[in-house]
This record gives sequence, C-alpha cells and structure tokens, in this order.
Amino acid sequence: MIPFLDLHKINDRFRTQFETIFKESLDTSYYILGAKVSQFEDEFAAYCGSQHCIGVGNGLDALRLILEGYKLLGRLKEGDEVLVASNTFVATILAIKQAGMVPILVETEESTYNFNLTELNDHISERTKAVMPVHLYGQLAPMDEVQDLARRYGLLVIEDAAQAHGAKHHNGKRAGNIGDAAGFSFYPAKNLGALGDGGAVTTSDDQLAAAIAQLRNYGSSSKYVNDVVGINSRLDEIQAAFLSCKLNLLDEDNSERRRIAARYNSEIKNNKIQLPEYDGSENHVFHLFVVRVEDRQAFRAYLQTNGVGSLIHYPIAPHQQKAFKEFGSLQFPVAEKIHNQVVSIPISPVMTNDQVDQVVLVLNNY
Repeated sequence: MIPFLDLHKINDRFRTQFETIFKESLDTSYYILGAKVSQFEDEFAAYCGSQHCIGVGNGLDALRLILEGYKLLGRLKEGDEVLVASNTFVATILAIKQAGMVPILVETEESTYNFNLTELNDHISERTKAVMPVHLYGQLAPMDEVQDLARRYGLLVIEDAAQAHGAKHHNGKRAGNIGDAAGFSFYPAKNLGALGDGGAVTTSDDQLAAAIAQLRNYGSSSKYVNDVVGINSRLDEIQAAFLSCKLNLLDEDNSERRRIAARYNSEIKNNKIQLPEYDGSENHVFHLFVVRVEDRQAFRAYLQTNGVGSLIHYPIAPHQQKAFKEFGSLQFPVAEKIHNQVVSIPISPVMTNDQVDQVVLVLNNY
C-alpha cells in the first residue's frame, strides 16, 4: 500500500537530531518561549523575507491573532468584513468569526481553486476592511490582483499561508512576505510540520508584531504584567527546535514535491481524471496534489483496492457546515462542485520513483 503520507519516513530522516534536541530539552528543562523559539522565529522570518516571525500555538490562532492585533492597533474593529474564499478550510473562517468580524465568502475560480477575481471585486462594500487570500493546496493566490484591489480600496491583505511554506511569487517574494501579515500552520502533515501543533505569524509591521507577541502570552508585556486581554497561544521550545532542524530541508523537499507533481501532470493521461493547473514555477509547493473525478466514491474505492492511499480536502464546503448556519442560504456552485469532486493523491518528498510509477499506472488504468 502506498500511504497517502508517510510521516514516519518524513520525520525519521531527522531522528538523530530530534533525539539530541529532546535530550537537550530534558536537560535544560526550559520549555516555553526560550532561546529555541527565538532562534526559529529569526530563522523563519529570514526565510520568508519578513522582518518578524511570532511563534504561536497553531495556524488558526495565527490568523486570529493577526486580526486581534489589528484591533488592538485600531486598524480593525468588531463587525468589519473580511473577504475570504468560499472553498477554504474552516479554520480561515473561524479565525475571522472568533475575532468578532464578518467573513464574506467569495466564489472560487474553478481552474485554480483560488479567488474568482470578478466575484472578489463585486463583494466589496463600505464595511470591507481586509481580504484574506488562501494559498490553497500550496499554490499562491492571485496576489498581484489582490494587492491591486487592496490598494484601490485601502484594505489589509492577510495571507492564509497554512499550506504554502516556501511558495514563491514571480517577484521573488515568498508566502508570508507578500501581504501585510501571514498566518502559518506547522501541523505535522504540512510541508514544514512539527511533531505536534504549532503556528506562526510573519509580518514586517513592527507595531503588529509587538501586539501579537503580547496577545499570544496572556496580553503580557512582562511576567505578571498584563496590559491587554490576550490568550495563551505559544509555540513551545521543543517544537521550535524540531522546526529549525526541518527548515534546512524545506526548499529541497518542495523541489521534490514539484518534481513529482510535474510527473503526475505529464504522465497521467485519463479523461476521467482532471489534473490541477501548474505553470511549472515556484508559486506552488504542492502541499497537496488534488485531482477531480465525477464519481469520487468509486474512484477512492478503486484506489484503495489497488494499493494507493487518498484523502479528501475537503468534503463539505464551509457554507454547508452546520457550524455556519448564517451561510446556509448561500449558494456557491463552483465551490460546491469542487468539494464534491476533489481527491488528494499521494505526494511527499520521501516517495520513491517506483511509488510514483505505481500511482501513475493505477490512475491511468482507472
């Protein structure tokens, strides 16, 4: 069986370093907001090209803390509208709602799974204060157009970069340094994944960075001194050290993902299977390789029978989730179609050529 994602094999490459890190952590007994977190924050900020990185508990908190930070600075307030893609993972929408703001869902472009730019422009109102492009599956959103629109209407641009570690815009900037701020997730399955939960905010806004650093730690500026109402959302020392270790291989891993994706796109030839668009550039890091089929249930059963793992990202569109009853009357035909058809097939930097060959063969024989 070719697993959808072999996390053991991915992390086993770092076993010796991880064991050393764990021993050092036990010996120093320093676990929260210490030197390892600061080191990773400096390294990841430099990698993204931003001035600041603030390690937090997870990707959801990263996005929420950006919004809370802008509220603290008086640049956003509760009730403001934030434009967001209708086919994103629910965390993007939860962050907006938890910050007391209003998510405005925008229909999807079928070929790229990112914003339909006409729809994006049509959803701007006097209450619109920010846009949150999602680099879904590891592919950059149409950031040139998003930035132009933001400048025209005075909007903040907050990247949901949870799946796009290392993705590079044609101007050379990486995800995390294209908008005003960005939220990352280091969930174990990400291209840069911890061995537990973790997240970060990147930004070059000094004031925002200071606000988020305060908010993530109970609103504290120094120990037991609480200036604002914050939350507890801190990247811990051992996960930060693991991430520093893995960051050294991120570009190499992303290149391998792109190589496999290019093979899939050139070698899978089956008119029952729709492959993702890819222009061959570094704007995609293929966190996921997502195909579309008419009969998803039959396709996944076929894959399982033929020894190929798969997952669905994501089976239910956000506006159809029970948690978001306020969206229940909305219709997004393209997003709904995508959610009904998508299937993610194996892609990772530790797949062998034989495994890729087998996936291609199985899909071509469907």
